[in-house]
Amino acid sequence: MKILLLNGVNMNMLGKRKPSLYGVQTLLQLEQQVAAHALTRGASVVAMQSNIEGELVNILQQTDADAVVINAGAYSHYSIALRDCIEDMSVPVVEVHMTDIYAREEFRHVDVLADVCTARFYGKGVQSYLDAVDFLTK
Repeated sequence: MKILLLNGVNMNMLGKRKPSLYGVQTLLQLEQQVAAHALTRGASVVAMQSNIEGELVNILQQTDADAVVINAGAYSHYSIALRDCIEDMSVPVVEVHMTDIYAREEFRHVDVLADVCTARFYGKGVQSYLDAVDFLTK
C-alpha cells in the first residue's frame, strides 16, 4: 500500500510555530516517523506539503497513492475546493490534526472536510498520524 501524506498550510513551520501546542518536532521528523511506522505495517509513504490551496488540490488529483492522510491545517475550516476534491477521490482519505480542534477557538470547530473523509484522528500530536496509518493498513 502506498500512502500519500499531505500536509497543508503552516505545517512547514512545525518545531518553530507554537511549540507549546504543536511540539518541537519538525515536519521532516514527523514525515520520517510516519514513514517508518508505515513500513512496519507493510506500507510506504510519499510525503508532500504546500501552503497553497490549489497545489494541495493538484497533488490530490494527481496522486497514484492507494490512500491519503491529510492535515490541511487551517484550510480544514473553510476550503470548499479541498472538500470537493476529497469528495471526488476514489481512495480513502483520512484527516488528521495534531490538536483537538474542538477544544480550541470556536472558529476551528467548523471542519468542512469532516463529512467527506473516511476517518478522522485529532488531538494526539504525531500519534494522530500514526493512528491514521494504522486505520488505513488494517
